[in-house]
Amino acid sequence: MSDVCIVGIGIHRFGRSDGMSGLDMGIAATRSALADAGLAWRDIQFAYGGSDASGNADTMVDKLGLTGIQFINVKNGCATGGSSLASAASSIRSGEYDLGLAVGFDKHPRGAFDPRPADWNLPEWYGEAGFMLTTQFFAMKLQRYMALYGISRNTLGRVAEKSFRNAVHADHAWRREPVDLHTILNSPMVSDPLTKYMFCSPAEGAVALVLASEARARQIGGPMIRLKAAAMRTRPPGSFEVFAPSIDIERGGSATRIASAAAFEKAGIGPEDIDVAQLQDTEVGAEIIHMAENGFCADGEQERWIAEGRTALDAALPVNTDGGCIACGEPIGASGLRQVYENVVQLRGAGGGRQVPGSPKTAYGHVYGAPGVSAVTILSR
Repeated sequence: MSDVCIVGIGIHRFGRSDGMSGLDMGIAATRSALADAGLAWRDIQFAYGGSDASGNADTMVDKLGLTGIQFINVKNGCATGGSSLASAASSIRSGEYDLGLAVGFDKHPRGAFDPRPADWNLPEWYGEAGFMLTTQFFAMKLQRYMALYGISRNTLGRVAEKSFRNAVHADHAWRREPVDLHTILNSPMVSDPLTKYMFCSPAEGAVALVLASEARARQIGGPMIRLKAAAMRTRPPGSFEVFAPSIDIERGGSATRIASAAAFEKAGIGPEDIDVAQLQDTEVGAEIIHMAENGFCADGEQERWIAEGRTALDAALPVNTDGGCIACGEPIGASGLRQVYENVVQLRGAGGGRQVPGSPKTAYGHVYGAPGVSAVTILSR
């Protein structure tokens, strides 16, 4: 079976864009991706797109053009972007189409996310006890992980410091100023052990990707960035995920571990073959935990990896080269596609000051969210 290729990428900067709706950002990102591919909207045969809080993506056709296109809305939490991409890739692999679009956008209000228990099949007491506040869940999960595997507070701080350092060179990032380790560790505590510089924030932004069959990509020309795998999975028994009301005595795996394994199997490679990775970092503990859950190291090895700088831009496995969610913020519908956008930039060698040296050939993207969903993509050139 021939590969699906990414032939166009577009992004609307993350952060705050007063006066623009989420849909407006999605339209801007789509036009940018079309221009990058040298295509017009009328060339696109189908689209998948979504957001968590900013309306139906298919209404973008009012401004892009009423071509009668098949446009399917996607809403799948933090895996919205990854799910849109996987669906678009499947449509091309099936042979039904050879050119399509995956787009995601969002515009969240200021402040923490405010989910409701009933929307997640949870009892009201779970919300009344404060557990719907994701900052508390991630902090509790991280405290347990630190105790089990010997992760220090300095390691948490170094992850955030690296993210802000990388984001200086990313035009689309929200926070582009470096923050030193001392400031990070001594900033106000949000949920112990996580300080304010260790969390991402709900944000605004949009990303669009144009996908093509290999034959169509050759006609279009440009760098051949191949989507070798796109896998999305839900939680297995015994996992401990966002909005989990308790920890099972009989522990199991996680959505990330099975999505990662599925993606590596599809791509026919292993973690040791990846040159650059974007990992979900809702807060710094998530990046640390996901290093192991995606197979890049064993639980507990992160302490040494990060102390040695092995996730820096010029090191063994550069992680979150544009600053990740920590620096970019998280517009839910766009966040997973931002990772793919950044990986395409890296594989094209167009990262500028954040470019991974040595002409990377493989790139990995991973998103994770409530109530325990994960999506993984693997690209190659």
